[in-house]
Amino acid sequence: MTDAKDHRGRPLVAVTGIGVVTSLGTGIADNWAALTAGTSGIHRIVRFSTEGLRTTIAGTVDFLDNVPPTAGKLTERFAVLAAEEAVAQAGIGAPGRFPGPLCAAVPPVEIDWAQRAELYADPAAEGTGYARLFAAARTGKYAHIHDLSTFGWPAERLAARFGTQGVPVSLSTACASGASAIQLGLDALRRGDCETALCIGSDGSVHAEAVIRFSLLSALSTQNDPPEKAAKPFSQNRDGFVIAEGAGALVLENLDSAKARGAKILAILRGCGERADDFHRTRSKPDGSSIIGAIERALEDAGVSPEEIDYVNAHGTGTSENDKMEYLGLSTVLGDSLPGTPVSSNKSMIGHTLTAAGAVEAIFTIMSIRTGRLPPTINYEEPDPAIPLDVVPNVARDAKVTTALSNSFGFGGQNLTLVLSAEPA
Repeated sequence: MTDAKDHRGRPLVAVTGIGVVTSLGTGIADNWAALTAGTSGIHRIVRFSTEGLRTTIAGTVDFLDNVPPTAGKLTERFAVLAAEEAVAQAGIGAPGRFPGPLCAAVPPVEIDWAQRAELYADPAAEGTGYARLFAAARTGKYAHIHDLSTFGWPAERLAARFGTQGVPVSLSTACASGASAIQLGLDALRRGDCETALCIGSDGSVHAEAVIRFSLLSALSTQNDPPEKAAKPFSQNRDGFVIAEGAGALVLENLDSAKARGAKILAILRGCGERADDFHRTRSKPDGSSIIGAIERALEDAGVSPEEIDYVNAHGTGTSENDKMEYLGLSTVLGDSLPGTPVSSNKSMIGHTLTAAGAVEAIFTIMSIRTGRLPPTINYEEPDPAIPLDVVPNVARDAKVTTALSNSFGFGGQNLTLVLSAEPA
């Protein structure tokens, strides 16, 4: 019998384990120390040549040994590191036997240039372009490349490694993906499908083609020198986001079950709001209705009022369009409460971790709740007068946080807001 219920009579869901990898380091301790110190992990790209590219910086993870040669394997590597930390902290199950399902947010799958070159060089292949690639693939000699080209393979390998239960779920909702994985875990626990869930967002797809694609959308910052000054969310002189990589993992658990086994409660996942946008492939509706709807639904789902929000971990990409629309959403929903509500964008320091962002930033939101420390938005030197937010500028701020929002808004119109809070007394 579940005793801890929310305002709708659903089981309360706790977070009992978190793990993270970003350009700032591996693990919660290193990341949080750097983040609250205002340290930037954005630097010049060294993994591949940037000759001829307008953007030459990123938040890549370059400090690991034996870095895998493909984006998919790098995504898996980050996910493993984050999940190992989260599961160990939760102290749940046994090694290789996690007692719940896996919800994994992973980037869209495509073969890397090295594999394309391998296929193209096959002497048995004929033709040019994709026809030649397909001809090489039909020889049956490239099973190892095929395995890297299936969307679900990272989650399948993670499920095997951690021994999660049931069929692992793989999802991709652009920049909202990490938050979507958390949402799936929350829904499963509320339905009573499980007592715990492992939710991961991971992305290792910073490669030349990704940089070129986002550059063609005019989405990336081109202020390459110095790299650490490029990401400027909510600033008047912002010029785009900085592409990055990393992973975040959370162990979600039925609150009663967690307490029964003596688990440490890190935070309560109070609610989630989702709203899709049908206006444009990359732009939000001009009226902001989808972002507004996501925030409104999150508050309603959590059973909290705008006045109860102590802090917002913003999506805060640093693109002109996104920052403007996020302000419109927050000002519409939070209203008179917004001027006194501090806002941070972690992307000013770690860059935009794409598929992983929603999970990584939810974890940093939990750390603010636990420590009473708000990470700064660095490079906030020219505030945009059209976006009058209480941006935590350049230096961390101490503040009591009981309930917070974590926003994730993705290309293609997937908008998602999480509500996280401290454990109820």
